[in-house]
Amino acid sequence: MSKDIRPKHRLGDTAGSRQKRLIMWTVLLALSAVGGYAAYRYGTTSTPVEVQVGKVRNGDFVISVRTRGEIKSTHSEVIMAPQAPDLRITKLAESGRPIRRGEVVVEFDAASQEQQLLERSTTVRTVDSQIVQTKASHRIVDEMDSMNLMTSEFNLERAKLDASKAEVVSAIEGAKSRLDVGVFEGELGQQKTTLKAHDVSQGADLERLRQTKDKTMRDMERARGYLGKMVLRAPNDGVVNVMPNYRTPGSWGQSPPPFKEGDRVSTGNAIAEIPDLSQMRVELKLDEVDRGKLEVGQKVRVRVDAIPEKEFEATLDWISPIAQVNFRGMGATEKTFPARATLKTVEARLRPGMSASVEIVIESRANLLLMDARASVMSKGKPSVYIQRGQEFVLVPVQVGTRNDKEIIILKGLKEGDVVALENPIEAAKKAKKL
Repeated sequence: MSKDIRPKHRLGDTAGSRQKRLIMWTVLLALSAVGGYAAYRYGTTSTPVEVQVGKVRNGDFVISVRTRGEIKSTHSEVIMAPQAPDLRITKLAESGRPIRRGEVVVEFDAASQEQQLLERSTTVRTVDSQIVQTKASHRIVDEMDSMNLMTSEFNLERAKLDASKAEVVSAIEGAKSRLDVGVFEGELGQQKTTLKAHDVSQGADLERLRQTKDKTMRDMERARGYLGKMVLRAPNDGVVNVMPNYRTPGSWGQSPPPFKEGDRVSTGNAIAEIPDLSQMRVELKLDEVDRGKLEVGQKVRVRVDAIPEKEFEATLDWISPIAQVNFRGMGATEKTFPARATLKTVEARLRPGMSASVEIVIESRANLLLMDARASVMSKGKPSVYIQRGQEFVLVPVQVGTRNDKEIIILKGLKEGDVVALENPIEAAKKAKKL
């Protein structure tokens, strides 16, 4: 073939061949798509995917505030150290033990008070003896003073009698008699002054002894009073709660240990508490953000950690109008509002100091269709849920109402008993394939 003769079309470059290649690529692409879909379907169905689900239920819808609290007695008697010196505990009731009214809670060492009472009693008897002795001495002095006074008066009268004879005796004798009268008048005046001085001195001695006795009597009565305070008894029935001894600090980061026998205490120290277990309450600390939602009289549900199987009902009866600032360290602070709620019923297992979970009911509506809040997802800007249909989950739109921290009110789109996914099933399937 001559090189100048060229064919008009290359081999295979015909219109029919181009159509065949187009059809072939279309078929291949379709088969690839079907294979990929089949691989996804069979891959997902062959690997079990666990999706957390929940049921739509009909029940009560509650909006509430949750917090923690501590059980306390509504009425509690605190046993405090009396006003007495050198107090040392020799007997202390066991903490947590039931106690009856009149039983001994705390007993102090009474040896020093008994010694002081004995010393004061001895001093009183000694002063009484001194008073008797002093009075006897005074009587002797008084008798001597009376005798001296009588002697002086007699001498004066005799001198006056001798002076009256001056007219019948010599002038010298008369002058001497008149001089004797002056001397004896002076002696009588001196004796009267001495008598008055003795009276004052004797009165002062007796007054000093009486004051000493009065002071000793007061000391004795005080010692007797201290001795009467060495035993403290329960003012009512209850359970003993021994208080911490802040004079004996515990290890770093730990609370002080409770009082024990042998500890020394100061006047006014709170040693034990006798709570009345017939009426109990729970003390709370409300967050600042929740304070505006709450008011006195709202219903409270209480779950005590030590009694988890029972729920106690209470009523919120007090909220502090002033926030309490709690220091968290490193300059951080937190504001809370103290509050309390009184339990409507109590039982024997309840004890002051127990921790509890508290739910304060703000709003409660009955007989509503509810689902778990985790089931709600947004699809195209509308609330939707994945509802289980056989082995698959189908995304359906729903109409919802108010929600709380756990549940949502369903107005339309679901019925009681429907099973909904609490997580995205597609994301769960992807995670299962990666595993």
